[in-house]
Amino acid sequence: MVRKNVKDDTKSSNTVWQLGSVKRKNSESLNGHSSFILWFTGLPSSGKSTIANAVENILHNKGCRTIVLDGDNVRHGLCGDLEFTEADRQENIRRIGEVSKLFLDAGVIVLAAFISPFMEDRKNVRKLFKKDEFIEIFVNCPSEICEKRDPKGLYEKARKGEILNFTGVSAPYEIPIKADIEVKTEELSIEESAEKIIRFLVKRRLFFYVSN
Repeated sequence: MVRKNVKDDTKSSNTVWQLGSVKRKNSESLNGHSSFILWFTGLPSSGKSTIANAVENILHNKGCRTIVLDGDNVRHGLCGDLEFTEADRQENIRRIGEVSKLFLDAGVIVLAAFISPFMEDRKNVRKLFKKDEFIEIFVNCPSEICEKRDPKGLYEKARKGEILNFTGVSAPYEIPIKADIEVKTEELSIEESAEKIIRFLVKRRLFFYVSN
C-alpha cells in the first residue's frame, strides 16, 4: 500500500517563508551551545518521556536551553484534532517535526518523545534536519515489560478492545534499523540511560560535560 503524504496538501502558493532578523547562529551564540533534536522512539511505557526528562535535567543544569515535546502533551493542543489512525499518526509526527525545526532555528535543544511507530515517518522527520542535527534514540523494551510498567492500564484496555490501534497490541511498531543510540530500559536504570545519551552527545561534541 502506498501511503499518501499529508504534507502534499498543506502548502499554499500564497505563503512565503519570513526570515527573522535574529539568525540561528546568533541564538546559539547567546545560549552558548548548538541546537539539535533528540528523537526518542519506542513502545508505549518503554520509558521515552522519563528518559527525555532525565536528559533534559542534565542539560538544563548545565545551562542549556531545552524543551521536551511529549506525545500525550501535544495531543492536548497542537494535535488535539487527531485520532490514532495511520493517517493521523503520520500527520501527528509531521507536525512535531515542523515544530521541532522551529525550535532548532531558535537555538533550542529539542527532546521529542513519541512512539512514532513507522520508519517512514521518522525518516521524513530526519530529512528536515542536517545530518548531525537529528539523533534518533531507540528506547528498547520488550512489550511484556512495558505492559507490566504501564501506569495507565492502556495495554489491558487495548487487549480488551477498549482502545483501538494501540501500538504493540493492535497496531504495529517498526523497530529502527540503525538508531543513533539504543537504550535498553529492561537493563539500564533511568540515570544510566540518560548518562549513555549524554556520553554520546559529548563524543559528538554537541555537549561538554564531565560525569561525577
